[in-house]
Amino acid sequence: MSVELSLRHRQGSFELAADFATGAGITALFGRSGSGKTSLINMIAGLTRPDSGRISVNGRILFDRAAGIDLPAHRRRVGYVFQEARLFPHLTVRQNLGYAGLFSRKRDGASFDQVVQLLGIGHLLARRPLHLSGGEKQRVAIGRALLAAPDILLMDEPLASLDEDRKGEILPYLERLRDESLVPIIYVTHSVPEIARLATSVVLIADGKTIASGTASEILGRLDLLPFTAQDESGAGALVEASIARHDVADQLTVLTSPLGELRIPALGAAVGTHLRLQIKARDVMLSLSHPTDISALNIVPCRIQGLSEDESGMVNVDLEHDGAHFLARVTPKSTRHLALEPGKEIYAVIKSVAFDRRHIGAWR
Repeated sequence: MSVELSLRHRQGSFELAADFATGAGITALFGRSGSGKTSLINMIAGLTRPDSGRISVNGRILFDRAAGIDLPAHRRRVGYVFQEARLFPHLTVRQNLGYAGLFSRKRDGASFDQVVQLLGIGHLLARRPLHLSGGEKQRVAIGRALLAAPDILLMDEPLASLDEDRKGEILPYLERLRDESLVPIIYVTHSVPEIARLATSVVLIADGKTIASGTASEILGRLDLLPFTAQDESGAGALVEASIARHDVADQLTVLTSPLGELRIPALGAAVGTHLRLQIKARDVMLSLSHPTDISALNIVPCRIQGLSEDESGMVNVDLEHDGAHFLARVTPKSTRHLALEPGKEIYAVIKSVAFDRRHIGAWR
C-alpha cells in the first residue's frame, strides 16, 4: 500500500507545494490552521483540481496533469470523513451504512459485519443519528466510508468537534482502524496528542509547503522542527514505545519496559505484555548533574546531551540521548547556565510518574 503525490496549486496569494510518499497505517498531515492540510486532501479526493502534479494510490494514478489524467471524484475510490459526521438524519445507522454500498463497484472491501465489529457499533444499528453521541456519529461515519470499499481513507480533523470525553471514546477505535484496516489513512490534524497516540508517520506542513516527513517519533523529537511542532509549551516532547512489564498493585503503578529503561506510571488497566506508545513532554523532564536521592519522582534516566536550541520564548530545549533513544527537556536559560549544559555532557533526567497522561497513552503494535 502506498500513496505518492507531488502537487502545485495557487489560489489567490496562497501557494501550495506538496511532495511526499507514505504507506500503510495513519499518516498525519500536521500543521497550524491555514497551512493547507484540508486543501491537500481535497485535491486527493478530486474536489479541487491542482494546477500541476501527480497523485497515485497503490500504483493507480488519480491525477497526472502532464499525462492528461484527472479521474472524477466518484471514480477515485476515496473515503472521506469530515469534522461533522454528515449522516442522513431520517435513516437508521444500518441504513446509513448500507447507503455506502450503493456507490461502490469494488467487491473486495471489508464486509458489513467486519466494519460493525471493528468500530463497535452493532448495538447502534437500529438508532437514528439524533440518538447518537458525537463519538458514536463519527464511528458510524467512518464505517460508512469503509463500506464504500475505498483505496484510501481521508479524515479531516474527525475529532475537532468532540469534547475530551467523546475523543476518549473514539480513540481506541481509531487505533484498531490503524492496526487492522488494509486501507491507508491520511489524517488531518493540528493536535500533538492525536499525533502522539495515532500517527504511524507524519507529514509536516507550514504555509502550504511540506517541511518534513517521517515517523511520528522522528518528527516530534527533532529540535529543528520544534518551531512547527511545539505550537505551545505543552506540545514539545518525544514519543516512546514501551510494553507493560508488570503491575505494582500495592502502589497503584504500572511498570513499563522501554528504550529509556523501566518507567513507572499510574496504574493502567491493560494486560502484561501490552505494547504502548506514550509521549514524554519536555516540560515534564527535570535535569540533575548527579543522581537524585530523596525525591518523589520515580523515573530517573542517565543520559547524554546531544544538542540545545533556544525557542521564541527564550526557553531552552535540550536533546537527550539514552542508549540511542532520544527525548527532550525544556529548561530556563538560568538553569542552562547554572548546570553548564552543553552537547556531550552526562546528566540525569527526572520524570514524575504523574506527568504521564492516560488519555495520551495509546495501544501500539
